[in-house]
Amino acid sequence: MSGTGVRPYGEITFDADGDVLGPYGGLVDQDVTDLVMFAHGWNNSPGTARRLYASFFAPFPKLVAQTPQARLGYAGVVWPSMRFSDEPIPDVEPPAAGAQPSGPGLDGATRAVLAELFPGHRDTVDRLALLLDEQPESRAAFAEFGMLARQLAAAPPGGLETGFAEDLPHDEQSPPAVLYEDTLTLCRRLAAALDAESGSLYGAIPFGGGLRSAWLGAKELLRQTTYYAMKRRAGTVGELGLGPLLGRLARSAPRLRVHLVGHSQGARLVAFALRGLPEGADNVKSVTLLQGGLSHYAFACGLPHAPHSAGALAAVQERVDGPVVACYSRHDSALGVFYPLASALAGDSVSAVGSDRRWWAMGHDGIQAVDGTPRLTLEEALRDGLPDSGCVSVDAAQVVRRGGPPAGAHSDICHEELARVVLAAGRVGR
Repeated sequence: MSGTGVRPYGEITFDADGDVLGPYGGLVDQDVTDLVMFAHGWNNSPGTARRLYASFFAPFPKLVAQTPQARLGYAGVVWPSMRFSDEPIPDVEPPAAGAQPSGPGLDGATRAVLAELFPGHRDTVDRLALLLDEQPESRAAFAEFGMLARQLAAAPPGGLETGFAEDLPHDEQSPPAVLYEDTLTLCRRLAAALDAESGSLYGAIPFGGGLRSAWLGAKELLRQTTYYAMKRRAGTVGELGLGPLLGRLARSAPRLRVHLVGHSQGARLVAFALRGLPEGADNVKSVTLLQGGLSHYAFACGLPHAPHSAGALAAVQERVDGPVVACYSRHDSALGVFYPLASALAGDSVSAVGSDRRWWAMGHDGIQAVDGTPRLTLEEALRDGLPDSGCVSVDAAQVVRRGGPPAGAHSDICHEELARVVLAAGRVGR
């Protein structure tokens, strides 16, 4: 398939329930020994995903040129997700025209994507945009905004997504603030966090008064509510779609070595694919999670605050014939600042959320509470190599560092160093 600059390249497209849409030829070439399969996170179209894949895959041909025993193939996973248009992807896509990073308004491009991604809710999207434009100083307006945002991202009745939302046991994680916190309270929290990340572009935002200032956080509430829906969808597509597909590949091409790569919610997708991998399928040789938008406790068999409870992906790393590598960066504001605020329990003290490790994301500080998980710098990982199995966390802040508010460096993943991590994790050519 054209558009990525690497060959052979195949593509697989899933709908929200994990069903395959159309043919997916090109995933297997008889000469390919290793297939690198990448699942995007927040992207607005197959074209955007393809540009991301082209940029990320670009270093691979050169890196494996001296290893004739390995021939790489490439695959892109396309699934229905979204990225707000004010979040640029460094080296791939700038902000959309009219998008205002850190501003309260909803640009036309984001409105169009929201309406497409949540069919039947165009009137809801228009009303949300109008409220963001008018910013009425009314508690009732905030209550309406919260109701509409949560209605927009609600799981479709009778759909499959409801069972794939949580990374921790229900009684440990629910109800999350993004779905149940008082709207005005949460908007004030998000506005204060955005103000801090933006370097006080808007002056001091009072926590207790000034309803108009809280509208700066309303757009972030909509963003986080939408991303909660994408988190749920990523788990669905991974376990019900990609996992079984990998099982079929294991039967049809038993010698093919598969290396899964996921960014953001795409990291959650490929991780949940391990849960859907059929018994006996051993073709997944490595998993690399780039700025993973899932709990850092997802793989834990016992949680530090609840030893008898396990993460949703407890021990699934054992289904990989190789390592599960989580790359993280302290420069990722989306996961280091806003993810905990949205994931914390409704009613939690705002002063405690940032320091409460229950709500931290894997892309913020790596895999936690899994015995024997080494923590490496990027330099150490590239110089000394990676373990042949189990979990490992790699601090990638050395290269994952570019990006402004609100997402920070969340999408700054197209680097040769990260391509080298993928190849090292997969022992490609060894």
